[in-house]
Amino acid sequence: MTLPLPPQSRWTRGKRLARGLVRAGVLALAWAGISGCGGGYTEAAPAAGPGDPAHPTIVSLNPCTDAILAEVTGPGQLLAISGYSHDAQSTSMDLDRARRYRAVSGTVEEVAAIGPKVVVASSFLPPATASALADLGFRVVKIPIAPDLDAARDQIRELAGLAGHPELGRRLIGRIDGALARAAPPRGAAAVPALVWESAGLVAGDDTLIVDMMEHTGFTNAASARGLSQADFLPLEEVLADPPRVVFAVGNPLAEEDRMLHHPALASLSRMKRFPLDRSILWCGGPTIPRAIDALTRARRELDRQDVAARTARVR
Repeated sequence: MTLPLPPQSRWTRGKRLARGLVRAGVLALAWAGISGCGGGYTEAAPAAGPGDPAHPTIVSLNPCTDAILAEVTGPGQLLAISGYSHDAQSTSMDLDRARRYRAVSGTVEEVAAIGPKVVVASSFLPPATASALADLGFRVVKIPIAPDLDAARDQIRELAGLAGHPELGRRLIGRIDGALARAAPPRGAAAVPALVWESAGLVAGDDTLIVDMMEHTGFTNAASARGLSQADFLPLEEVLADPPRVVFAVGNPLAEEDRMLHHPALASLSRMKRFPLDRSILWCGGPTIPRAIDALTRARRELDRQDVAARTARVR
């Protein structure tokens, strides 16, 4: 999730400039020049100790890795994070915590001016950007989107090992496993069909982290039962015609594209229950996982309470 490189002629000049900045060591001037990038910068992480290969300095260019690295690095190691993490609409970490770190838009010039040992990015990092960073001597590590909890744990271990703090990775994984233990549905409980319905009517498909978390908290993915895959479109009419037991509505009720997630017609579906789900906990691994699991667990327990109350009322 990085911004594209500038046109080739500008990039060639920028590459020479970046190399010159690194060689000349004028990092203080470079910091001053980019302190406003990404929005809302208030406090940079303290300077890391020089030349510590076991604990390299890092710049993260992706909001998912931002959140994990903030948990598994030592003081001064994480030199900058992506500008997305300074934005309340796209951050996957606490906004106040995110703003303790410098934010960058992801250009090669910015990263070169900071001069980390390692650059961590998503698997969508443009090849030209990755090649340019490697040419400047930076180690580039690409982290894909985690499709399930096992992959999310592996990513935490990888990033914690990269930072030289495997113990911090184990601590974060322990928090995830603790949340899963608290969330386990009663033995023999039937899985509840649930739909993750996002902005513009998109659904979450199988082989996604959110669906894996749903399955661990007592739900089954209603989208796959309809033959839908990740990011397929599900119109309001089909939800009304064949409602799932639960809809997790992911969006802003005031946004035009999200209006159908909160359409008044849905209120007539007495058996279907809607629960809001914060988009910030939907796709990233790491510290967002316990938050997502707790939200799903609260929904499942509220649903169970409503079902018990309904059965009791019928008996009376």
